[in-house]
Amino acid sequence: MNVVFLSPHFPPNFWPFCVRLREAGHNVLGLADAEYHQLRPELRQALTEYYKVGDLHRYDELLRALGYFTHRYGKIDRLDSLNEYWLETEAMLREDFNIFGLRPADMDRFKRKSVMKQFFQKAGLRVARGKVCKSAAEVQDFVDEVGYPVVAKPDVGVGAARTYKLTNDEELRNYIATKPPVDYIVEEFIPGRIVTYDGLTDPKGQVVLDSSMEYSKGVMEVVNEDSDIYYYMVREIPEDLREAGRRVVEAFGVRERFFHFEFFRLEDGSLVALEVNARPPGGLTVDMFNYANDMDIFREWANLLTHGEVRQKPTYPYFATYVGRKDHIPYRRSHEQVLAEFGALIAHHEAISGIFAGAIGNYGYILRHPDLDTLLAAAQAIQERA
Repeated sequence: MNVVFLSPHFPPNFWPFCVRLREAGHNVLGLADAEYHQLRPELRQALTEYYKVGDLHRYDELLRALGYFTHRYGKIDRLDSLNEYWLETEAMLREDFNIFGLRPADMDRFKRKSVMKQFFQKAGLRVARGKVCKSAAEVQDFVDEVGYPVVAKPDVGVGAARTYKLTNDEELRNYIATKPPVDYIVEEFIPGRIVTYDGLTDPKGQVVLDSSMEYSKGVMEVVNEDSDIYYYMVREIPEDLREAGRRVVEAFGVRERFFHFEFFRLEDGSLVALEVNARPPGGLTVDMFNYANDMDIFREWANLLTHGEVRQKPTYPYFATYVGRKDHIPYRRSHEQVLAEFGALIAHHEAISGIFAGAIGNYGYILRHPDLDTLLAAAQAIQERA
């Protein structure tokens, strides 16, 4: 196949997707605005050809690039970046070049949180009450209806940036005065912990790989407070979560794609659907999946595109935990002390790209062990303050 990989160098840990595609015998056509020599050597070697544009946001440049690839190699079979930021750009290119996958008509349900709620409800799932409020009066009316606290976030947005938790009238006035000039959805606050259902579907929409994560705290809280976070991948996915996740897959029509769904788990054990992302979970989570299962999810994605199926299933022999640290926080243990004390648990560690640092830290450690308590104790020790 001819596979165009948009922005193959970013996120920086996604380069093995291109390597595995090339190993499977496909033409991997890189398209980005980075200089070719700035790509890591393994990525350069994997690319059949690289087309540099001046700016990935200039759609006319992307059209010319795909026109060139089509002239040179024939019909483009797949186009992706596996990065939510480019979801709409990819959909437009697929439409213009008749490529399999999500198209512009699919975007509202994957990008607008207000539309997501409608699809969650069609799937029979509970959602937080919410409304897109375009005036101060509408916000006040909604708060009067549901009471404080409420959460206000962009109806279309990636991550927890520019998200507000409002607990009183003063915070409400500040939100109205300072929010960016885009549509915001205001929701009732749900007092639960976030759990995820993540995975990969085949061309028929069947889930072929799945996993689930739990967080030490909410990402909104981490970003707004500039604090740190750890989260872990479980060994056994709760059956009600798996069932809810698969209903979401069906309702949203997720085919031959990674997905990352978020739910609230309430104190009574029930689930409330929160958000859908048509991409792999962020940060180093794809690496966590590999370490948790002693497998190569990059290769399985290539197998899916090549054969329509994966060749290896996860067995979940380990819990895997991501532990993030921020440069401005004074930790009790230095990096060297962390490696010395917890080296037997640490499968991987690296500096985190600045764009992700607000959510997951400037430096990250992936730990794995069959026993969760062992990992959580280590995670808390690594984040212990001086």
